[in-house]
Amino acid sequence: MARKASPSKTKSSRTKAGPALTHIGASGEARMVDVSDKPATERLAVAEGRVVMTKATLDLIVSGNAKKGDVLGTARIAGIMAAKRTSELIPLCHPLALSKVIVDIEPDAKLPGCVVRASVKVTGPTGVEMEALTAVSVTCLTIYDMIKAVERGVRIEGIHLVEKLGGKSGHYRA
Repeated sequence: MARKASPSKTKSSRTKAGPALTHIGASGEARMVDVSDKPATERLAVAEGRVVMTKATLDLIVSGNAKKGDVLGTARIAGIMAAKRTSELIPLCHPLALSKVIVDIEPDAKLPGCVVRASVKVTGPTGVEMEALTAVSVTCLTIYDMIKAVERGVRIEGIHLVEKLGGKSGHYRA
């Protein structure tokens, strides 16, 4: 029979290095953070990543001649859809009513490859970093899926949070 945690065990755990891990309870159990008392504020997160490939594969994408169709358009839609479904993919994320999702994909001949950037906005009690990171991840994966028959050595690299605005912790920029 499962034991219920006492109220004192539902506080977030502190690490020896500093701030609390908000998704971990005092006895180490995973938990969803209670945001019911937090005010709804405007929040924005920007994430970025890269899909690195050969110049020939990039040229195929840019020309629009990939066998599976419009690689960049399909990947952009996949990223937007992924941002909206983040709470279904990441177990402890809150479902959010996103007010804006922008996914930009820039072909970059210097890589060669594509630079993917997602900006996600919400007015709510919690941030949208996971939604921006999920959008970038799924966009990159979709590009990979659509060109893997042409090139097996494609790499997804450098997915990271670029910027976060809003909430108690304020502004963060990588």
